[in-house]
Amino acid sequence: MSEPVEKAASDLTTRFAAAVVMVAVAFVAIYLGGWVFRALVAAAAGAMMFEWGTMHRVPRWSTFAGMALLAVPTLVLPELYFPAAQGSPTPLSPDLLAPVWLCFGIIAAVGLVFGVFSRRLSQGWGYAYIGIPAFALIVVDWAWDEHVFWLMFVVWATDIFAYFAGRGIGGPKLAPKISPNKTWAGLIGGMAGAMVVGAVFGMAFEVQPAFLYLGAPLALLAQIGDLYESKVKRRLGVKDSGAILPGHGGVLDRVDGLLPAAVAVLLILMATLG
Repeated sequence: MSEPVEKAASDLTTRFAAAVVMVAVAFVAIYLGGWVFRALVAAAAGAMMFEWGTMHRVPRWSTFAGMALLAVPTLVLPELYFPAAQGSPTPLSPDLLAPVWLCFGIIAAVGLVFGVFSRRLSQGWGYAYIGIPAFALIVVDWAWDEHVFWLMFVVWATDIFAYFAGRGIGGPKLAPKISPNKTWAGLIGGMAGAMVVGAVFGMAFEVQPAFLYLGAPLALLAQIGDLYESKVKRRLGVKDSGAILPGHGGVLDRVDGLLPAAVAVLLILMATLG
């Protein structure tokens, strides 16, 4: 009986160590901002596109084409409308973020053309599914990088509190056909933890006042993002999106909740500025 226990302990140690490294890399990139942060987002987006194409078993050329096209939302459009050298503008006005809608349209159009050209609409959807949140995260960092720190803490709090509440309380399953391990207790625990963390770190980072109360709703959105990716994997018959992160699976497995939350933070920031 000792071998399974030792293996579980080893897996937990590996998972924890990998998480520490990922958090450290993310924090340094956010702090440095500019091209360092954009390069990290572009690399993560490329890895996610590779995982998406691999899960959907599309030809390699289609996957690599999608990875190359992600330069549009992660490098080209941000630099064209939100130059890295400019940094966080002061004061920040709604007019400065007005090009976001045009960029969203361009990314969606590129995704549609890519899907049609590759004869796999799933590829086009995957491109938009990854590209729009990646672009949103870069714009939020450009406009007000404290909101990226805040977002990261809220999403991590959601995962951590949901895990411990689900394991400690258990109870009815949230979506047994999609993700058998998730419970309603985990969802509520994740939202409660994100609410507290969002308020505390919102005050610490001096984010827009509205964000102080948005930890729980964003936690719900993050959990929906997690469930969506779980549904995709279940439909495709895969356990993890990839194996690049020791103990964590793929990049998509780690940021599935961050994707919709990043778009929401950008839209809320634009609304509060208005």
